[in-house]
Amino acid sequence: MLFQDFIKYIPKIEKEKLMATDAHAKMAPLERISFLKEESYSNKNPRKAAVLMLFYPKNGVTHLALIVRNSYPGVHSSQIGFPGGKVELEDENLAATALRETHEEIGVSADKVEIIKPFSTIYIPPSNFLVYPFMGTSEFELNFIPDLEEVKRVLEFPLSLFLDDNSITNVKMTTSYANDLEVPAFMVGKYVVWGATAMMMSELKEVIKNVVYQNEGSKIL
Repeated sequence: MLFQDFIKYIPKIEKEKLMATDAHAKMAPLERISFLKEESYSNKNPRKAAVLMLFYPKNGVTHLALIVRNSYPGVHSSQIGFPGGKVELEDENLAATALRETHEEIGVSADKVEIIKPFSTIYIPPSNFLVYPFMGTSEFELNFIPDLEEVKRVLEFPLSLFLDDNSITNVKMTTSYANDLEVPAFMVGKYVVWGATAMMMSELKEVIKNVVYQNEGSKIL
């Protein structure tokens, strides 16, 4: 989809109802289902983090930015996610956290991003983080500058492929807590996106599809 067409839907996306756990459950590993309700983690005092689900034009076509994390000692080593990270004391609010971390990780400054709306929170049991996703847009053709200590590369996912159900599959993964775990995942080229990021993407996809298909049908893609 051309970016000039996509941005016409932004006012309706802002008003669209979030699908929350209904969307998250579609892409959740089985052992995560029990953590979809707030009462399952409220007594664990999770740390807060925020991420940015950023749409932007590349050669005029709408893309979604994801990052491949570098290898490091930790549960999210080498995984694919959205730019973002934990809340710091200097952050004015959670949206500011997402913008600051995006600038630090991939070099996109806050003045180039418009926050569209917050999405439903996701609890991540292995790291005990409660993640607050924000959808944002940039009207600029972006030049990403990855922080080489944290980010191996930026993945640019065309909106048309993101909304295509053929991008979803089931794969077997070896994780920090299980071997040969079968999970639903998005395929971004050769990369497998699963877990919390896939769950956030599921809600984002449902919201956008509801708005676009109600107005134009699948021919718009």
